[in-house]
Amino acid sequence: MTTLQNTAGAAPAAPSRSLWGLGWQRLKRNKVGFISMWIVLAYLLVSIGGWFNLVGAHWVDEVGVPYAPPSWVKESADDVLPPEPAAKAAAAPIVELSRAEDPIGKQLSEAEKHVGEYADHAPPRLERLPFGGDLQGRDVIQKALKGTSTSIFVGVFGAVFSLLIGCALGAVSGYFGGKTDDFLNWFYSVFTSVPDMLLLLSFAAVSGRGITTIISVMALTSWTGTYRLVRAEYLKLKGREYVQAADAIGAGSRRKMFVHILPNISHLLLVQFSLLTVALIKYEAILSFLGFGVGVREVSLGSMLAEAPTELIQGYWWQMLAVTIAMSVLVTAFSLLVDALRDALDPRAAAK
Repeated sequence: MTTLQNTAGAAPAAPSRSLWGLGWQRLKRNKVGFISMWIVLAYLLVSIGGWFNLVGAHWVDEVGVPYAPPSWVKESADDVLPPEPAAKAAAAPIVELSRAEDPIGKQLSEAEKHVGEYADHAPPRLERLPFGGDLQGRDVIQKALKGTSTSIFVGVFGAVFSLLIGCALGAVSGYFGGKTDDFLNWFYSVFTSVPDMLLLLSFAAVSGRGITTIISVMALTSWTGTYRLVRAEYLKLKGREYVQAADAIGAGSRRKMFVHILPNISHLLLVQFSLLTVALIKYEAILSFLGFGVGVREVSLGSMLAEAPTELIQGYWWQMLAVTIAMSVLVTAFSLLVDALRDALDPRAAAK
């Protein structure tokens, strides 16, 4: 009876939480990381909207005059061209020819009959745009939204394919060991012996330009870090008790690799995915800036950066400002989120 009373009066045990549940609680307590997560999610929504032409779909429309200034910038006296002096205008006399002497007079007379026959439906171009325009009069905000969408799309999908390649090779190398491990280590050493940027430029020069090409190039050149991480984890975990128990009940190698071991390193893969996404967004900007990135009919943050130096020389700074704000906020938020995820998903912190 005493035992039953003690049992009934005892406080209920706290429910056990998984690593993901504890990580989510720690991430919410990290204010900087939590705000960064929402900023990154907003960028991802912009990227999805841009891919389905819901955001930035009219970036190719020439709605303003060339280099239309932002509407919030006051017009200065330097922006207004001084009138041409009368003496200079009169320096070159204009010689008028009669239609009989004009070599194309007959064609002009025929064309004048059709003047005004067709109405001009082109809308008038705006003198100012909310954040300015480029050389063709395209809206910089529309370009920045579409360019951000393209850069994030390239970075995310490049990171996904890179993660798949590195995870598959690292799992095979770490689990089987022996000659398989030796061969994959040699293959990895060959890739890491060449600088990453040189590999990117080489593949891009051979494959040409385009979003599909640049995603493939990035995936084929950025898997080495994931391979090294996954291989080390498989070498450490393949001798654990739960893997031996799975082997005792007859589980095959594929099941032990991808059902029993892989979920235990998924938090590391999430952090690695975030790091790769940030790195590949930067690489895409560099490749597009050098002319090896997206095609001429596409826009990204890198292609906008490639246009900025020429504009800055002429005093048109608004496109450079838009790209700087879009890229700096994105990369900073991603980096802060990666740090917060690394702290939140650390198993040693979960044990405390």
